[in-house]
Amino acid sequence: MLTGIFLPELMGTATLLLLGCGVVANVVLARTNGHGGGPLMITIGWGLAVFAGVYVAYQSGAHLNPAVTLGLVASGDDLGGDTAVKVLVYLAAQLVGAILGATLCWLAYRDQFDAEESDPDDKLGVFCTAPQIPRTSSNLLTEVIGTFVLVFVIIAFGKTPSGLGPLAVALLVVAIGASLGGPTGYAINPARDLGPRIAHTLLPIRRKRDSNWSYAWIPVVGPVVGGILAGLLAAAANYA
Repeated sequence: MLTGIFLPELMGTATLLLLGCGVVANVVLARTNGHGGGPLMITIGWGLAVFAGVYVAYQSGAHLNPAVTLGLVASGDDLGGDTAVKVLVYLAAQLVGAILGATLCWLAYRDQFDAEESDPDDKLGVFCTAPQIPRTSSNLLTEVIGTFVLVFVIIAFGKTPSGLGPLAVALLVVAIGASLGGPTGYAINPARDLGPRIAHTLLPIRRKRDSNWSYAWIPVVGPVVGGILAGLLAAAANYA
């Protein structure tokens, strides 16, 4: 179980967060070659990060996301037996991998993080999401909807003859980012937001702000709810 799930899932999630946080760092931090690249560059970069992460984690099934793991279970997938134990292994690997990936991103961009010109809000934005208009009900609903689309379509992929594998998931993430990413930054993955937020809290980043923990529960609870609802509906509609 350790080698079959934990390590591939950890490495895949670390790859996802290294490249995903990396593209945000390249765009928003001062004194980078990609500074000012804009939201489309970030959206495409996150999609390609998912593409790479899925390939790295293929041995584990490449969930890379607690919402996907819980959504699959809600749809009736027992994950091959020992479901409760495997869920815990997946969740642990995803969180540790997310912290690791975000930390590697910081190491790659350490000089830019420490530069006087880099804004503390931008530094935090490399690691985790934040709403454009803070409103709990709206922010939570946006994360539920975005994650529902992610998990439901992933489950639907499994019913198609080819599914296109990692490419399909990458394009789906790009579509969600371009369409639904505006209000909250589309965490759509509890590990993707929580792991890097923990890293931001612990890392010795110069002139950083607080890690906005008052918002942190929304990109955890919203995706979990959205993923489980997607799994239940997929089962009811015979997609699972």
